[in-house]
Amino acid sequence: MKISRTGIRRGAALLAACLLTMGWTGAVYGEETPTEPRQSTEEAEKIRIEERGLTLGESALTYPAVTGLPEELGKAVNDRLLEDTRVPDYLTRMSQLISGGSLRVSWTGGLLGDVLSCAVSAEGAVETPRPTHVWTWSNIDLRDGREIRMDDLFADPEGAREEMARILEEEIAPELSAHLGHSGLLPLPEGFRMERTGLTLLYPVEQLSTLSDRAGAVKIGWHRLASWLDLTEDGICARIGVPEMIELTAESRDRLAEMTASGRLTDVPAEIGEALAPLTETHHLLMDPEVYEGGRLFALEGAGFQQILLTTDYLREAWDGSVVQGMRAAAGCYWGLCIGETAREAWISALGEPDSRVALDAEQAERWRAEPGSCDYYRFGAYQLQLFADAEGVLRMAAVTGG
Repeated sequence: MKISRTGIRRGAALLAACLLTMGWTGAVYGEETPTEPRQSTEEAEKIRIEERGLTLGESALTYPAVTGLPEELGKAVNDRLLEDTRVPDYLTRMSQLISGGSLRVSWTGGLLGDVLSCAVSAEGAVETPRPTHVWTWSNIDLRDGREIRMDDLFADPEGAREEMARILEEEIAPELSAHLGHSGLLPLPEGFRMERTGLTLLYPVEQLSTLSDRAGAVKIGWHRLASWLDLTEDGICARIGVPEMIELTAESRDRLAEMTASGRLTDVPAEIGEALAPLTETHHLLMDPEVYEGGRLFALEGAGFQQILLTTDYLREAWDGSVVQGMRAAAGCYWGLCIGETAREAWISALGEPDSRVALDAEQAERWRAEPGSCDYYRFGAYQLQLFADAEGVLRMAAVTGG
């Protein structure tokens, strides 16, 4: 029996509807990062993120669903999540593309305590045959299912928006201008995703786009907005762990030790030992690799790699077989280590004396792509945390390496 294309599309649409009703379950996610704090109540500890998805022809989609909530609240949360991220629209579109064209939809994000924050990336023939890239997003308070707005994060929303506009215009725009197609960082976009380390702004592709024609995303660390944040005990920022990320305390050492031992920098979507080629295929090179003392430095596109460099070996001309050997951050705040702010005396007080220290003169600093000053080495598990201070003793770069 011959089946028409119309019949195939109808069958695919029916299958897509069944997916939304019943769900195809893949991986189960609890915490967004290995260093995410657990919830204190038994009910909250049951909350998980399940990845659901479908492949139709050359198109594929994955999206998150929340489990472990009371039935009525869970339904409300997942209904809002699907609506916010346009998953039903994408499933319908996929069914229309079986006869030609493709759509790739994936998500990033997850649970931050009892808050859900995620972004969905749709790339390909999203609405027309012409390829494009679209962000959608969802930020939900899992206590009651309500939408979290950007203004909910701040004690002074107007002041925070003014400061973000200043940072974007004066600091981030000059840094990214050579790596963008459309480059309108202002006005602030509606879309955003919360992470442990900062606020990621999600732009329409027609306002901000990379050279690979992907919709832009820019991250601003919470420590840069500390004066405007709502850090009250029951506020969203406190509940997702912002104070622990931006304040150096007695507990910071254990958190930094766990981060380093995992071979990661918090919220950076890469880890030591990971193959480099798939990372460049997914995230795209921001610029050609740069050679430094002992290896190569790779800069990738996307907010997750903003001012982050991945390090590899330099044993051969080709790098398609290389693996990540470390990662360097020239901006950000990691469990109280705030680049450009934290003094060496402060991190020694929290972490203790380093396992070793190397002085960097101008020539050595140039070879290491660092500033003249010093580097402190702390070993946690199989990996090292390297903290580079300038001549005044201020943190200028943090790195996790397999050294």
